[in-house]
Amino acid sequence: MDDIRVFIVEDDPMVAHINRRFTEQVPGFRVIGTAGNGEESFQAIRRMKPDLVLLDVYMPIMNGRELIQRLRTAAVDCDVIFITAAQDTDTICNALRCGAVDYIIKPFSFERLAQALNSFQERRRQLKGKQQLDQVALDRLTNGGERPQPMVLPDEELPKGLDRLTLDRVLALMEGQAAPISAQEAAMALGIARITAHRYLDYLARTGAVTVEQCYGSVGRPRRMYRLV
Repeated sequence: MDDIRVFIVEDDPMVAHINRRFTEQVPGFRVIGTAGNGEESFQAIRRMKPDLVLLDVYMPIMNGRELIQRLRTAAVDCDVIFITAAQDTDTICNALRCGAVDYIIKPFSFERLAQALNSFQERRRQLKGKQQLDQVALDRLTNGGERPQPMVLPDEELPKGLDRLTLDRVLALMEGQAAPISAQEAAMALGIARITAHRYLDYLARTGAVTVEQCYGSVGRPRRMYRLV
């Protein structure tokens, strides 16, 4: 599948740079442009036809609420993820009514954006080339299906050397993965040591939160690959 083409709408140049850097760290995504106000963004999006727009709310000339409504009125074929400091329910409800696929509140972590992008990528992969979906497949795509909950122990009962904050970060990373990942890949994404990532992933495997697959290459030992249940 070709890279997902992303357009960033953000009036703060530093934040726009961070959004671009984070986005391009996620495999399968490529930023094709940025703009700092709503009117310029609207014209650029119509011209460049990105697959996905990362959209701020607070901008000059035309804000994010107005921009997404104008994109929908003009039948511009792109999906939108809001990345904004706006937390009021009116703005959030308006974004969801206009079809935003996710809503991320600033300040945000790389893991949260990666989760949103990976989920978007997986939905596109599942939908590509399909004429119809049954209810089970649709529920899975829209997060409506039931998923077994991991049997994670209370803080005081976690194995020695594990802490809740890191465990939650590992779980959040796994939630956003469309394919199995290794302990090395998890370590790089989270900025922790490989042996630390391996310890947390093995714990999650023992609790039933993740499954483990052996990946055999042409040489060397097989790699252990982890996937969220």
